[in-house]
Amino acid sequence: MKQLIFFAVTALLATAPARSQALVDPNKVAPEYREAAEKRRAEQIRQRECALKADLAKVMPRDRTDYLNHCLEAQAAKQ
Repeated sequence: MKQLIFFAVTALLATAPARSQALVDPNKVAPEYREAAEKRRAEQIRQRECALKADLAKVMPRDRTDYLNHCLEAQAAKQ
């Protein structure tokens, strides 16, 4: 039993924490894909801004998707 607990604790300590997707860096992408990387980075920034607004508004998890979609549509309408 002690061995099982030891292995379980070792396995938990050996795992790396999960991280969210990092922002795309257009400077680290091949030149032919740079324009697409710049567009992707702009989209990621818009998504993070809406997610921050949802966190600040304390949106319930069940309503979060609708809130984020509405926020992204509102941002797209401004542009």
